[in-house]
Amino acid sequence: MTDWTLHPDRALPADPVTRPIAREIYASVRDLPIVSMHGHVDVTALADDEPFPDPAQLLVVPDHYLTRMLVSQGARLPELGVGPAGTPGLETDPREIFRRFCAGWKHFRGTPTRYWMEHELVEIFGVTVRPSAETADEIYDQVAAAIADPAFRPRALLDRFRIETIATTDPAWSTLDDHARLAADLPGRVLPTFRPDPLLHPARTTWRGDLERLAAASGVATDTYHGYLTALRERRAAFVAAGGLATDHGHFSADTTPLPDDAAQALFDKALATGPDEPGISAAEEAAFSAHMLFQMAAMSAEDGLVMQLHPGVLRDHDAAVAGTFGADKGYDIPVVAEFTRGLRPVLEAFGHSETFRLIAFTIDEDVYSRELAPLAGVYPALRLGAPWWFLDAPDAMRRFREAATETAGFSNMSGFVDDTRAFCSIPARHDLARRVDAGYLARLVAEHRLELDEAVETAADLAYELPKQSYARR
Repeated sequence: MTDWTLHPDRALPADPVTRPIAREIYASVRDLPIVSMHGHVDVTALADDEPFPDPAQLLVVPDHYLTRMLVSQGARLPELGVGPAGTPGLETDPREIFRRFCAGWKHFRGTPTRYWMEHELVEIFGVTVRPSAETADEIYDQVAAAIADPAFRPRALLDRFRIETIATTDPAWSTLDDHARLAADLPGRVLPTFRPDPLLHPARTTWRGDLERLAAASGVATDTYHGYLTALRERRAAFVAAGGLATDHGHFSADTTPLPDDAAQALFDKALATGPDEPGISAAEEAAFSAHMLFQMAAMSAEDGLVMQLHPGVLRDHDAAVAGTFGADKGYDIPVVAEFTRGLRPVLEAFGHSETFRLIAFTIDEDVYSRELAPLAGVYPALRLGAPWWFLDAPDAMRRFREAATETAGFSNMSGFVDDTRAFCSIPARHDLARRVDAGYLARLVAEHRLELDEAVETAADLAYELPKQSYARR
């Protein structure tokens, strides 16, 4: 059997006219630094800089893209090492978890997970055999030997992956101590992102406890609406002081309709007045309050310069029993139709032309790109389109995004590619795929005489590097 290798033209156009042009464009951006501004890598792992525990914990267990596919083929999450300690049937042998992943390799054919994982195995770990039930132990041993090498510690991989800047996602009450350690050793390289979602949804059972965490972190009492807003502002200021450049909002809806202050205060008081085991307000009232708070977050961004990221349109924890047993982010978050034109209107009318405000909108509702988001980004200077995200960071979906959005929004109204991953070693794979897809799209424009080659090369560099830096710069 010949060694497993990856074709140098993977994900580039297949036709013989466009492919040579795409090769040239891709070669011009292949080795550019990575600016990773929308991710979920564990900041503690970077701060502690300890070796990764084992191949299964590095590549399989935390990757819900990967585990969800195996679950769809009959695997159980505990068999893949997913679940809290004590979960019935929880597999604790990392080698056995890795064997189950390798045995299911064929299920990833045609998926972006396949592309990312083969890039990781071949390009990063030097694996030369395809995953299978027969090769699982050989691959496990090779990856285990690699991660035992200090050259594979998390901070060393920042250099190996050419990651110039990486942002983590942190709760509003984070002490930011890990970021302080990193700022001392790697100034300006690992940045926090303010994620206040649990605090903006008062029907959640954790809301009151989260308010207490906010109060403790900010030093401001949160038992009044005024104190609540003041505490949020204080924490935002702490993130700015720690080098943060952005906020992140994963609301179900893009509605940003503000309420009169007295109405917002009344809803806050009503939610706070009931016991901890039952929501104090109705679903409609919570939706109104969370929309109001998105407007407040936008207003605060216009004040403090933090770039506002918004990615609505996901029904989280589709299977409540799975969420109750295993927690969030286990592959059961499913896209729904999202509406932006009316939802964003209050914020864009108020701040869409402000020089101190920037909103980056993400979606996994493909139809909305050409119908709503591209036209909005094509006129409001404060709005940029986020890169294809989650279920859409796949080759064909990224091509569809370029075709749907570019003609109306242009390239300059996009954020460039910013990955959305917890899987640290997939970062270079994801950026490589995006650069290849963009090279292919730009090559077609060149072949159709809609762009000159030098313009395509410049645009490819913008999408890969310049636009992420510009989009997330302090306003």
